Amino acid sequence: MHQNIGFRLSRLPRLWRAILDQRLAPLGLTQTRWVTLYHLWRLGDGQPQCDLARAIGVEAPSLVRTLDQLAEQGLVERCPCDQDRRTKRIYLTEAATPLLQQIDAVVAEARQEMLAGLSDDEVSQLDGLLARIEENGLRLQGRDGDA
Repeated sequence: MHQNIGFRLSRLPRLWRAILDQRLAPLGLTQTRWVTLYHLWRLGDGQPQCDLARAIGVEAPSLVRTLDQLAEQGLVERCPCDQDRRTKRIYLTEAATPLLQQIDAVVAEARQEMLAGLSDDEVSQLDGLLARIEENGLRLQGRDGDA
């Protein structure tokens, strides 16, 4: 039984994103675009580009192309940082708001469907268990990185 946990933990995020990709495709959004917009929305306007990349889990140079595309669509703006002109801060435009509301509705519906059949208590317990597994993994990563 325990052998399948790692497999399930690795498969679920791919499944989750595939469902969202399929449902967000009619809005003209690729995975990299909707993930970037959604993270920026959740983190708040004015994120340094490098912090946004870290939150998404990509290298900062990899994010540049996506931000270029989102800027061309009029969904984000890059502004120089007052304290460090080398740093760009990313801001959502007003045009992004309706799209983000649509993304949020799609995500909420998919989440509800994915968690169908689970009670609120079970979802809460699952969240707590996943948090503990993540903490263990981060601790292991830190320990193994120190070796």
